[in-house]
Amino acid sequence: MTLRAIILYGPPTSGKDSITAALSQIDGRFTYLRKLKVGGGRSVGYQPVSREQLDELRREGRLAVETRRYGNVYAVDQADVTAMLTGGATPVVHMGNIPDVRALSASDPETWFRVRLNVPREVCEQRSRQRGDVDTPARLRAWDETLADLQTHDDGHTFHLCVETHLMDVETAAQTIITALKITNDH
Repeated sequence: MTLRAIILYGPPTSGKDSITAALSQIDGRFTYLRKLKVGGGRSVGYQPVSREQLDELRREGRLAVETRRYGNVYAVDQADVTAMLTGGATPVVHMGNIPDVRALSASDPETWFRVRLNVPREVCEQRSRQRGDVDTPARLRAWDETLADLQTHDDGHTFHLCVETHLMDVETAAQTIITALKITNDH
């Protein structure tokens, strides 16, 4: 088994974006996988598609995972994953709940290295305020939802690695992930 793609799971401010950028800086093969998105709100980091386009991809059996949240629909197109892997990239995708982590992993179990990024609630609040988020209370609710998700769905075997992002800088966190991925693949 050779795991060739990474799922980053964690609450807001746990470092998903920063760690993805650091992974790419260390090794250009690490590439952010933009999820498809139907709906409004933030579009940065997503590939906007129409409801009709998503329906067509679903009919074609191309959706590895599909989530409804915040009034929007988010999905991962398996063809995007395959194209990245075929092109020599190491896809990095951000997931917001354990059922989706499991669904994506199940789509190709020999591909996905699953990483949980953890940050205490008080650090989440501090980071959110420091970066000027206007929706810090919503981010704290999302942190609470992440904790509830872990308590409800994590059986202790969901993730290959847990990184406590408040205990290290982003480059160390990225290098920790790369090292753990290499060790896992060497065994």
